[in-house]
Amino acid sequence: MSVPQLDDEPRGEEILAVLDTAFGELLAADPAAFRVKFRKMAASAFAFYRGTASLFYHDLSAEHAGRGAAPSGPYLDERTSRVWIHGDLHAENFGTYMDSNGRLVFNVNDFDEAYVGPFLWDLKRFAASMALIGYAKALSDEQITDLVSVYAAAYRERIHALATGAKDDEVPPFTLDTAQGPLLDVLRDARSLTRFSLLDSMTEIRDFERRFAPGGGAVELDAATRYKVLAAFDGYLETLPDSSLARPDSYRVKDVVGRRGIGIGSAGLPSYNILLEGHSDALENDVVIYVKQAQTPAVSRHITDPAVREYFLHEGHRTVISQRALQAHADPWLGWTELDGAGQLVAEVSPYAVDLDWSDLDDPEEMALVVADLGRATAAMHAAADDTSGESLVPFSTERAIDAAIAADEDGLVPLLVDFAHDYGARARRDHQIFLDLFRNGRIPGL
Repeated sequence: MSVPQLDDEPRGEEILAVLDTAFGELLAADPAAFRVKFRKMAASAFAFYRGTASLFYHDLSAEHAGRGAAPSGPYLDERTSRVWIHGDLHAENFGTYMDSNGRLVFNVNDFDEAYVGPFLWDLKRFAASMALIGYAKALSDEQITDLVSVYAAAYRERIHALATGAKDDEVPPFTLDTAQGPLLDVLRDARSLTRFSLLDSMTEIRDFERRFAPGGGAVELDAATRYKVLAAFDGYLETLPDSSLARPDSYRVKDVVGRRGIGIGSAGLPSYNILLEGHSDALENDVVIYVKQAQTPAVSRHITDPAVREYFLHEGHRTVISQRALQAHADPWLGWTELDGAGQLVAEVSPYAVDLDWSDLDDPEEMALVVADLGRATAAMHAAADDTSGESLVPFSTERAIDAAIAADEDGLVPLLVDFAHDYGARARRDHQIFLDLFRNGRIPGL
């Protein structure tokens, strides 16, 4: 029987403590969901890394000033430590969405962990994820170094361009007209999808009306729960921007079902799907939205600024405000509400969402082209969420603040991210093995 080695015991206890802080209450409420989550995390070091943002920020805060103090370090000052960040910027959190103008865009996605903190934390999380992906594809350390260097250089170039006056039309988003290579392939895949196919996979026609189909993870609700969800839906409508209120009948509810999150990021979180009338009486354009309990972002446990904490009504509000700040022309169905006293995120189950798939990206030169685009996308995201975003929490130009900080040590950013990527990639691979041993030997409390 395999057990953790003696020198791994302190790190194992540290991992258990962080997991308990992050997931303890949810795990106690739904152990089965976490058995599924942890088995998915056990599949690879990268899957483990994806599921342990809490451990990443625990380690990162220790590297900086430590918990309870403002983050410090290279490139971090009063402003660059207070930037709207994605919070879980790994290499698989990029994909397509249909923006509020009806345009397919490739960009950063999944804003559940978004918060206000040091811009460098996003870059480090991405860099370490590339080290893990590169290692899994048997790339050499030199090839991994090249990929991280390309990402850092592309980020630097785009931030500087935005800070020195580049207009939006000079720095276009990645669309069907502007994207190339694998990013264009993802957009074309998204364009081939249809709302009808999504509806066909989740619903059926009964008595001349569309309803959710039984099975497939759908859970029928009792009358009391259904009433609470519909009351929460009414509250959600008040959070939508005026531009979303195109046709009042679009908000007629046709059906409601419950779901239970069992993915790497959503284990134990109760959620619901609501089927709505579309923009016409035709059955093929109905809309499915989800209502999901929002989680506490891992970053927030290491950012103690009361102005940030007090800005948000609850985690659902935080997630939506963060996404609207970071993502230009966000999902028009994006909003928030409360249910049983907990903040909820509400958004469309989009038929046009396709994630960037790294499984077929094996050529280092092609990977470098993709990574450069992701660096540019990261810079555009950081630049969007500032004094021009309509929110007062970050009342300055983030691109100018970041540009000035990097300019003070122009040659240091690439080696900083390269060294971090290799060091933390190695740590994550070792942590994954420790986690495997803890899990398979029954050392995780509650499972």
